[in-house]
Amino acid sequence: MKRLAVHSTMMASVGYDANQATLEIEFRTGDVYEYFEVPREVFQALLDAPSKGRFFHAEIEAVYRFAQVARAPTRRR
Repeated sequence: MKRLAVHSTMMASVGYDANQATLEIEFRTGDVYEYFEVPREVFQALLDAPSKGRFFHAEIEAVYRFAQVARAPTRRR
């Protein structure tokens, strides 16, 4: 899924698949999650939100089913 870079201390990029109603978020940690059955309006509101982290916590995090699709690479010591 193609993602757009966003200005956020929490997220690096977000994408949306309208056919599947799936929101994909890449967090600054490098982890990537998909959120299912998310209306397009919620995706647009996330893009428009002055604080994407606050919007995520209030409107997405505990509302939609999700799955982690990528993990941040582990750092070697």
